[in-house]
Amino acid sequence: MSNIYHQLSDTERDLIALYKGQGLGVNQIAKKLGRYSSSISRELKRNSFKGKYYVAIHAQAQAGERKSKVNSHPKIANTKWLEKYLRLKLRCGWSPEQIAGRLWKESGKQVVCHETIYSYLYQEGNLKENLREYLPRHHKKRRQWSGRRVHRGQIARRVSIHQRPEVINKRMKFGHWEDDTVEGKGHKDGLHTSIERLSRFYLARKVSRIASEETVLVQKHIFSRLPAPSRLSVTHDNGRENHLHYQLTDDLGIKTYFADPYSSWQRGSNENANGILRRYFPKGTDFSHISQAEINAVIWEINSKPRKCLGYNTAQEVFDYQLSRCTSR
Repeated sequence: MSNIYHQLSDTERDLIALYKGQGLGVNQIAKKLGRYSSSISRELKRNSFKGKYYVAIHAQAQAGERKSKVNSHPKIANTKWLEKYLRLKLRCGWSPEQIAGRLWKESGKQVVCHETIYSYLYQEGNLKENLREYLPRHHKKRRQWSGRRVHRGQIARRVSIHQRPEVINKRMKFGHWEDDTVEGKGHKDGLHTSIERLSRFYLARKVSRIASEETVLVQKHIFSRLPAPSRLSVTHDNGRENHLHYQLTDDLGIKTYFADPYSSWQRGSNENANGILRRYFPKGTDFSHISQAEINAVIWEINSKPRKCLGYNTAQEVFDYQLSRCTSR
C-alpha cells in the first residue's frame, strides 16, 4: 500500500466509480487500489452526488473545492502570531513582499512567501473582510495616469541628465537626490518632494503655489538642514517650478541636472515614492486643509517600511547609516 498517505487522484476516482458500478464492495475496491478500506469508505461518503451516486468528475470537483476552502493557507490561518503580524503590517501600509522580506530578515529564514500572503488575502472569507483594500494596488484593472505638461520655456543654466556622472547613475555614492512636485486640487498648491537615490530616503514639504520662487525656497529649507556631503546633486524634471534651480548651486553648492522631457523613468525613485504618497493623498487633494505635521507623519511611515531594494532595511535605517558615515569623516 505505497499510496496510502497520498490523496486520491482523478484516475483512482475513475476506477472507484467503475468498480462501484460493477457491484464491488468497499473492501474489494480498496484491495484493487492498494488503499485502506477506510479511505475508500470516507471518499464515497464525502464526495458522492446527493449522498447516493458516486460520479468521478463530481467527486474530483468536490475534493478540489474543499481543499481550496479549508487547506489553502494553514501556515497563516493556523499561526496566530503570524496572522496578527500580517494584519497589523497591512494596516501600516506594508506590501506582502515587504512583510515577507522583513520576517526573513529578522528571523534569518523564510517564514512565509509573499505569494502565500496574497493568496490568503484573496481567500473567500478574507475577501468578505476586504483585506485587499490595504494592498498598494487593489483596483480591478490598471489605470492609465497622465503626467504633467513639460514647460517648454528655456531653463537657464540647464544641465542634461546625460552629463550626470556614472557614479550617480549607478547609485554608488550617497548624497544625490531626485526632486518633483505633487500637485494639489486645481494645480495651485501641492507638495515638493525629494528622495535620496542610494537610501531611498524621502522628504516632502508643502508649497503654497506651484511656482519657481516658492519651490526653490522649499528646496533650500530641505537641503540647508543637511550636512554638505549628503546634498551633492539634485535631478529635476522640466516643470516651470524648477527655473530657479541654479540658486541651489550658487547658495548651497548643489549640482543640478534635468531629465529628458516625458522621461519620468529617469527619476524612477521619485516617481515611485510619489505614487506611494498618492495612496495617502489622492489626486484632487486640497493641501491647504492638510498640515505639515500630517504630511510628516505620512513621510515617516513611508521611510519606516522595509524595502526589497535595500535588503529589507528601511530607508530611514540606510539614510541614518550613510549620514553617520559621511559626517564622521
